[in-house]
Amino acid sequence: MKLTRGEWSLDVDIRHGGMVRALERRGQPVLRAMPQGSTEPLDSACIPLAPYVNRIAHGRFAWNGAAYHLAPNHPDHAHPLHGTAWLRDWTPGVQDESSITLHHVHEADAHWDWSFALTQTFTLLDDGLEACLAITNTDRHTMPAALGFHPWFDRSGVSGIRFAAEKVWLSDAEMLPTDPAPADALGDWQAGAELERPDLVDHCYAGWDGTLTIMRDDGDLILEGEGTPFLHLFVPPGRDFFCAEPQTTMPDAVNRQPPAPLAPGETLAITMRIRSA
Repeated sequence: MKLTRGEWSLDVDIRHGGMVRALERRGQPVLRAMPQGSTEPLDSACIPLAPYVNRIAHGRFAWNGAAYHLAPNHPDHAHPLHGTAWLRDWTPGVQDESSITLHHVHEADAHWDWSFALTQTFTLLDDGLEACLAITNTDRHTMPAALGFHPWFDRSGVSGIRFAAEKVWLSDAEMLPTDPAPADALGDWQAGAELERPDLVDHCYAGWDGTLTIMRDDGDLILEGEGTPFLHLFVPPGRDFFCAEPQTTMPDAVNRQPPAPLAPGETLAITMRIRSA
């Protein structure tokens, strides 16, 4: 479904994975455009992350005294990745010319042992996109819960990015976090740094202040996150995209810095905005 407002247009897949297929400003891609005909979420422009974000190491963790083991959920990745919602069907709800709400219901299964319901709303504003994601625990038991958005930004005409955080988590060969380091260990992002570099950045920044500036030839963009003190940055060398992912927790949080318990009936919500500076 395509939404338009002023200079902005948004294409949302209302069924598969709750994903965005394209986001443009003045006819130019802000997020990378998904290939026509593809329903592979990792080809998309943006996916929702729930009920966990990034990787869970070997799919194993303990919660409230019980041990859990999740199988890998994508053939290209050894560890279960990004939750379950990006791989499941969604149902469209209320919609108009510039907004749409999607719903997803999960019944406890081998991929996640608790039941939950998700609501995701996309709204085009005069200056950009606002996306909201909320999870409600519909289970009888308290669950760990984390949320995030995973946008793939188009890299054309991007000279650099700028953001502030307290620290960065270094990673091992499997891109699992190991130790915290100063936020400028991989680049002085607070001063503004280029994306062209020979090494891979696939790291989580903690204590993110909720704002990231994308310096573009056709006018800067601002990424904002509410309720998301972590920012996962993915900058692959030589590719035409980069990812800046607002999240509520770090990767493998259930084994490192467990999220606050989400009790039955409770809701956790986040907001992401992508707008003109």
